[in-house]
Amino acid sequence: MDIILIVIGTILIIAGILGCIIPALPGVPLNYLAIVLLQFTSKTDFSTQFLVVWGIVVIVVQILDYYIPVWGTKKLGGGSYGAWGAGIGVIAGMFVFPPWGIIFMPLVCAILGELLDNKEFNVALKAGFGAFVGFLTGIVMKLVVSITLSFFFFREVYRYIFS
Repeated sequence: MDIILIVIGTILIIAGILGCIIPALPGVPLNYLAIVLLQFTSKTDFSTQFLVVWGIVVIVVQILDYYIPVWGTKKLGGGSYGAWGAGIGVIAGMFVFPPWGIIFMPLVCAILGELLDNKEFNVALKAGFGAFVGFLTGIVMKLVVSITLSFFFFREVYRYIFS
């Protein structure tokens, strides 16, 4: 049973890291789920404090991931059209020129959203840049947490195998 949990956990770790970049996958929660599965093996024993703290980190990161691009858009003068445009751009980017579309479509769609809201091009460009920076910040934040959880996962798998 331990081997099955480790294999499923490894698949979740890989999907979790991919999910930090592909918006359709909940990256960081998948990594945390892998840690929880590993907890059920016979030789792994994460502390309750470890699991609770990382569970809280995962929740906070998920909330911030939705908030940061909107905040970036609004911080640089954008409105709700730009924020919606950035969100639509993230989804559209998965299908339009992947993988580059995932990076640049939030910028383009935020600008288009602001232009639809009758904003001047300079204001729309600034708001689009805010969405772009917010989106990239979210990716980096998720990758840091995801890679950290992956480290803990594979460290425990290594200990399991060689103990």
